[in-house]
Amino acid sequence: MAIVKIIEVIAGSDKSFDDATRNALKEASKSVKNIKSIYIKEMNANVENNEIVSYGVNAKISFEVDDM
Repeated sequence: MAIVKIIEVIAGSDKSFDDATRNALKEASKSVKNIKSIYIKEMNANVENNEIVSYGVNAKISFEVDDM
């Protein structure tokens, strides 16, 4: 029986929401193994002079852990 844990991470990008999501996954994978899914809980963008200057996501990442 596999146990699944979930962590919540916040990541950003100056390119797009998609890039921010990839950044969240990339950073999480540095310390978490067996990642199975990523769920975007929230998205936000910062605006200056009527232009989007950065994108952010709040993501939930699920991963399997070994049985104990």
